[in-house]
Amino acid sequence: MRDVLVIGGNRYFGKRLIDRLMAAGDRVTVLNRGSASPPAGAIHLVADRDDEAALNSALGDRAFDAVVDQVCYTPRQAATARRVFSGGRTRRYVLTSTVEVYEYEDSLVYEDTVVPVREDAVDPRTVPVRLELPWHKPEFRETHYGEGKRQAEAVLASTGADPDGTDASGDPAADAAELPFPYTAVRVAHVLGGEDDFTGRLDHYARRIRTGTPIAVPTENRPATYIHVEEIADFLFWAVGENFTGPVNAASHGLLTTEELCAAVALHIPDGRTVFQNVDVGKVSPFSFSRSYGMDNSRATELGFTFGHVQEWLPRAVAEMLAAEAGRGR
Repeated sequence: MRDVLVIGGNRYFGKRLIDRLMAAGDRVTVLNRGSASPPAGAIHLVADRDDEAALNSALGDRAFDAVVDQVCYTPRQAATARRVFSGGRTRRYVLTSTVEVYEYEDSLVYEDTVVPVREDAVDPRTVPVRLELPWHKPEFRETHYGEGKRQAEAVLASTGADPDGTDASGDPAADAAELPFPYTAVRVAHVLGGEDDFTGRLDHYARRIRTGTPIAVPTENRPATYIHVEEIADFLFWAVGENFTGPVNAASHGLLTTEELCAAVALHIPDGRTVFQNVDVGKVSPFSFSRSYGMDNSRATELGFTFGHVQEWLPRAVAEMLAAEAGRGR
């Protein structure tokens, strides 16, 4: 039996991960601010993850085989977590990161051929960490989501020193090179599927196709990689039991364009009309991108995880979304 701590993650693929861990016989502890109760059978700890003293107090003398951090969005949060979970408190730390860490990388080559990015396109060991930025402000975190994850990865990937120049124990005289942190950062593709998809992104297309409302897309609209909600839960469960470190891309095989997403939705709305409106400036529809968000998943494949193909599960994801929409009476 493994002892696994899940920080946050009480909904969507986080709750599916908890279900998988418990079904496997793991002792699961869920830590959150108390806004939601974990599934029956899980241990519940209540603390604000931004409050280091409260976090230490809630954890007490507990140690874990693995920690899965679903709600680390900033380098400050990562620095706190690193201090708290260093010193033998966990053998493995799994950070849920994002495809958006590649936001500033060029994944296109000549003639518009899409080349999915590999993990080394963003080496967290070389990403500057800026703790002085206003990470405590929700609006700043929202508009700097990808950069917050990049810098969070950088904190975990550093050779043992906190960005303030002290090592994880707080002792500036300690040899940081001897204190690697056992982390992996799972860079998650855009997630689709599940009747509990709270994002409303596919629903955005369904509503517009149903009414013929224009769907705003960039003039140069690029494809992206995706993953089904059940598949990312499977991936995180698998990652808990592995021992690789560093960043790893988690994405189904295959790319999807906005047009392909809309075509899959339109199959369920025979009286609908799909109208695209190209825009050069301004807000565009979700899952429409002026740059590619394609990820290469070969590292995870070589490590032993088997991905499905996006075209295999896309019809199911659309059906799940429309079923949820119907259940809400729309």
